Amino acid sequence: MVAVTDRAPLAPVPRTALVTGGGRGIGRGIALGLARAGYAVALVGRTRAHVDEVAALVRADGGTAFASSADLVDATEVADAVARAEADLGGIGLLVNNAGVIERAETDFVTDDVEDAWRVIETNVRGPLLVTHAVLPAMLARGGGRILNLNSGSGYRRSQTYTGYGISKGALARLTTLVDTQYRDRGIRVLDLAPGHVETDMTGSMPMHEGRSDWTPLSEVVALVEAFGEGALDELSGRLVRAGTDTVESLLAAADRIVAGDARTMRLTPYGDDDPIA
Repeated sequence: MVAVTDRAPLAPVPRTALVTGGGRGIGRGIALGLARAGYAVALVGRTRAHVDEVAALVRADGGTAFASSADLVDATEVADAVARAEADLGGIGLLVNNAGVIERAETDFVTDDVEDAWRVIETNVRGPLLVTHAVLPAMLARGGGRILNLNSGSGYRRSQTYTGYGISKGALARLTTLVDTQYRDRGIRVLDLAPGHVETDMTGSMPMHEGRSDWTPLSEVVALVEAFGEGALDELSGRLVRAGTDTVESLLAAADRIVAGDARTMRLTPYGDDDPIA
């Protein structure tokens, strides 16, 4: 267990953010929200027209934006996009790993298309892995930085469907834990954020959401992203928060209990004090 007092203080970090998949859906909303909060934003996505459109909206509102297209599972393209974003913005203080996909069919594992499941795993794991790996060196050199991974309850809970998606989000949760463990003493903070049920093209195409009316407001996702970027949720580094149920205020009120109980993280639960693998 890591006590709050064990976390090294951050050096000043640039008020800049890189948002993957920032051209559509949740990523678009996060990018625009951060820009309104005074961040210079870099938008990276597969479709150049989408990120260009969001960048134009940021600039029209008086903000600073950089847009780049990249296949986020291609190491060379990711390294190039990150290098150009860092040069354009003068460094990246906040990384938001938002880009992700889900299987085309809502089904169990036996009837799933394994190649489609692997497409999901590769996109949702290799993408954040490559982008984080490219961004971390400069953050470490400055002595601080924040990384936010858009995760899901599917990464922490059992599910009857979307096997590839669940595997990918579970792996992303472990990446969050490992980055926190390895670099918290060097000023890195990393958080899993489950956005809840935000109405997007992706969620709208999923049979499980057919007829849903209780969508999570995108503004609640943005509020948690902004709070993390500002350092308000640094105590919860390495853990999971969820928009729609958590608020900044509720998380701050529960922070001591969350850390003391080693809650909101992926971990092995022992069967008792005498469990030999605890």
